[in-house]
Amino acid sequence: MKKQIFNYAKVPAVLIAVMAFAASCKKDSSLTLQEHIRPVTAQSSPYLTQLFDFNPAPGQFDNTGLADTTAAKSILNGRQGLVSLGAWGGYIVLGFDHTVLDVAGKPDLIIYGNAFIGFAEPGVVWVMQDSNGNGKPDDTWYELTGSAQYKTGYLRNYSVTYTRPGCDTCSVLWKDSQGKTGVVKTNIFHTQPYFPIGIKANSYTLTGTLLPSSNIDNSNPSYITSAPFDFGYADNTAGGDQVDIANAIDSNGDRVTLKGIDFIKVQTGIQYNMGWLGEQSTEVGGAADLSQLKN
Repeated sequence: MKKQIFNYAKVPAVLIAVMAFAASCKKDSSLTLQEHIRPVTAQSSPYLTQLFDFNPAPGQFDNTGLADTTAAKSILNGRQGLVSLGAWGGYIVLGFDHTVLDVAGKPDLIIYGNAFIGFAEPGVVWVMQDSNGNGKPDDTWYELTGSAQYKTGYLRNYSVTYTRPGCDTCSVLWKDSQGKTGVVKTNIFHTQPYFPIGIKANSYTLTGTLLPSSNIDNSNPSYITSAPFDFGYADNTAGGDQVDIANAIDSNGDRVTLKGIDFIKVQTGIQYNMGWLGEQSTEVGGAADLSQLKN
């Protein structure tokens, strides 16, 4: 078959102009993603200033003052609050009043939690750039990878469905995307319903990244420990956890380059029943742009 040769001489001038304009738009689209950088001003806060979403998984602090909207707002603007995200998958979405830029070779964010020596409840950290410039977290989330990424038990694109129990004090059943089942078990210390009262349906599904539970030692049921990962997670080490925007990866685990980020999401990373201590549940006490913190 004779190969067809496209002859631009026979194309009307108007059509050529349209084709050229479309090509230029396509060429500049990647640049557009980088233009929505909100600069730091004299009024900028180094701390989180906006709460966009709070969706806890079932847990022993659900339906209490430690896991409601008031608790979620208590961590804004550098206040000394704390919010519990519940069992695996529970999350909170927050925003800064400026774009947190990626500083080469340095951590960019510090996330405060409730970890202490010998007891971590690691949460996965996600970041988003306001690529469309509308001030809302409706672009693409990227996971900040940590030291657990290549450990057995780490799993991206994981999901869990939680089902409303038959009674207020009953444990909450779950089933995951791998076909495994379990419960968020109630305990004698917290007797209120563990299924979030804000969920009106009889079940709901959370999706994210599962972290391995291999750092948990329950060989002595009266003294259960949960060692931290080396780096990369919230509520992982005492005093707060520093994370680097340069560690962002996409849903396939490939590195992505972000000039800066405007929103963060923290999500409970481990699904584990710790006996009398209850479920593993990441707690968040706020976050800050390290480049804007005064020494």
